[in-house]
Amino acid sequence: MLSKNTRLKWLTLTILCFSATCFVGCDQMQQSAIDPNMLVAQQPETAAPVPVQATQDQQDQAVSLYVDAMMLNDLNEREEAIRKLNYAIELNPKFAQAYSLKGDILQGMEKYEDSANAYEQATINDPWSFRDFFNLGKVCQVIKQWARAAKAYVSACTLDPKHYPAHLAAAQCYYELKDYDSSLPYAEKAKILDPNQVDPEMLLGDLYEAKQDHLQAINSYRRALELKGNDPTVMVALARAYLRSGRYSSAKELLNDVISMDPKNSIAYQYLGFAQLRLKETAEAIESYRQAVNADENDWMARKGLGVAYMLMAMRGQDGERLQALAVEQWNISLQIRPDQPKLRELVKRYQ
Repeated sequence: MLSKNTRLKWLTLTILCFSATCFVGCDQMQQSAIDPNMLVAQQPETAAPVPVQATQDQQDQAVSLYVDAMMLNDLNEREEAIRKLNYAIELNPKFAQAYSLKGDILQGMEKYEDSANAYEQATINDPWSFRDFFNLGKVCQVIKQWARAAKAYVSACTLDPKHYPAHLAAAQCYYELKDYDSSLPYAEKAKILDPNQVDPEMLLGDLYEAKQDHLQAINSYRRALELKGNDPTVMVALARAYLRSGRYSSAKELLNDVISMDPKNSIAYQYLGFAQLRLKETAEAIESYRQAVNADENDWMARKGLGVAYMLMAMRGQDGERLQALAVEQWNISLQIRPDQPKLRELVKRYQ
């Protein structure tokens, strides 16, 4: 009598063979439902030559090896599972499920580049597989291959236009590529798909800021704040938008709230110092910039701002030489941290 594992293996094999037969039979229906030309642009420009069709015997052997690999993976025998899958792919180079499982296992092993290559082969052999396009995007995102990830996510969005994570991820990848015009519609669609999520609003705020549409950015950050409550990250982003739109008093009020919640938030102190300078509260700005430097001694922007505040105080005449020396000292430290500041370097030469 066959053992339980052997019976399970043959049952799985039978199901897979039946599924493969159904897939071939349904091919025409799938092509009529989704135009493959919509996905051609997502494939590599130099596609590999079409492999020779495997014989039925080779396909059967490949399926058997695939089942073995599934069982080995369940037993955490990943290297042996990969070996079985490689042999299955050698027998049947068009075996999309084998590439997909290989991608899953390699992703679990944190071999992201190899995982991406496996998923890509899966999508080439099965261009209707949402799952493989989405996973290809995920692993490419991990290794910061933003363009490759964006293409994969766009294909996933085409296959499932109502999938929130795919739309958000596509928007995020295009944002990383600084392709803001491509990012925007995916971020907006993600917001429509799940209007209660904070991430699309934050991303939209960042996108509008990058496009210098500060009013729209403020509106997005405000909605994010409504959804998430008094979160320092959202509040600082909103304050930054206020600063860029010239609303210094609003920024100051919000940043003071952030600091009361998070007294070591160096960015909040830095932005507060800038707001106070703009409001001509120079002594208060010096204290804020000092707090920013205390929280992060490598904050070159805070060092630069502190120097500006000292110099403004020096120009008022009282204790001018000492304050000017302090200003130059902070500017030099800022230049040591970030040398590429030609205008600041000119200021140092002028007052040193």
